[in-house]
Amino acid sequence: MTIKNKKIIGAILATTIFIASSFTAGCGGNKQAAAPAKVPVKAMNLLQESTPITYGFSGQVQAVNEVQVRSKVGGAVVEKYINGGDSVYAGQALFKIDSRQYETAVLSAKAELLKSEVNLRRAQENFERNERLYKAQAISQQTLSNSRADLDSALAALEASKISVRKANENLADTVVYSPIDGRASLNDVAVGTYAAAGSTTLLTIGTIDPVYVQFNISETDYLNIVAKNMSKRGQGGNYTLSIILSNGEEYPFKGTPVEADRSLSQNSASITVKAIFDNPAGILLPGMFAHVSIVKDSGANTLLVPERAIQQLLDQTFVLTVGSDGKSVSKIVELDEKVGSYYIVKSGLSPSDIVIVEGLTNLQAGKDLAVTMVTAEEMGFSTKASVNLVNES
Repeated sequence: MTIKNKKIIGAILATTIFIASSFTAGCGGNKQAAAPAKVPVKAMNLLQESTPITYGFSGQVQAVNEVQVRSKVGGAVVEKYINGGDSVYAGQALFKIDSRQYETAVLSAKAELLKSEVNLRRAQENFERNERLYKAQAISQQTLSNSRADLDSALAALEASKISVRKANENLADTVVYSPIDGRASLNDVAVGTYAAAGSTTLLTIGTIDPVYVQFNISETDYLNIVAKNMSKRGQGGNYTLSIILSNGEEYPFKGTPVEADRSLSQNSASITVKAIFDNPAGILLPGMFAHVSIVKDSGANTLLVPERAIQQLLDQTFVLTVGSDGKSVSKIVELDEKVGSYYIVKSGLSPSDIVIVEGLTNLQAGKDLAVTMVTAEEMGFSTKASVNLVNES
């Protein structure tokens, strides 16, 4: 190879190396100068409105009054004047107990009364005679005293006989068993021929049907915040409504009012038993039915709501990431109250002007540049309506 050819090849190699070095340097310079990529997120404004807060509890229908009817006297049931399930009124005849022995007892007691009246007349006459003889000094003081004692004994026997007659008549009257209250009779009534032991055999059970109680358990906090405040202001209304949903999923048309609360907190469940009263004119609610108790409370005006999707937890702190005025992510610690549908009520930490991030939160930290897409609650499927799983279910 000639010297001229060597020079030409060297020049070509030098030029190639220069171009390659320049290209490499240019690529490196572009990488260093490129701005960091923005994190794509979706964000939305906070809601500020008055919204209902729904609490749900499991309850059971109970009669306001329920009485087990028993006979005061023993004997076989010989007549039945009603059927199980009938509506009855106070004073209505229900059963007839075999009265023959009680009729005999009345006759016997009356005979003893007549005998006592005869003995009293005899004792009275004897005392009056001895009193005249004593004045004539024909008998001793002791004889007069004995006749006075006989008279007192006859008087006492007469009173005892009168009581026996009255008791015998009461027993005879009690052979007809009457309803003590208005209500509906149970189906477990006894059959004719059943022997009813006095005071122990339950002939049937009668319970009132209008109104009725719905009993449910509520946490201590909810009791203090909802029920106790309104029970202390009876007749003044409340800031909530109490309704029930029956087992078929339908809402009962009448609203209820809490009227009774247990005297102590249950140590096992840390809850309080509450009874609410409901009108039941059509007799739809029956004792023993299960019902879902729904308490709807107004949150108050201008309540600030943050989507549940925006909430983050770290150790014992709750925070949300917001969009700062400079387009960067800003972390804010918040304090929350009750849950309302897809939202939580904000107690502190946020203001109505804040824009919260609801999507793109995975591995997102404060201080990151954001590529923000504003969305609405409708687009995200958020709602303030209570879901199937209500707040504070207990």
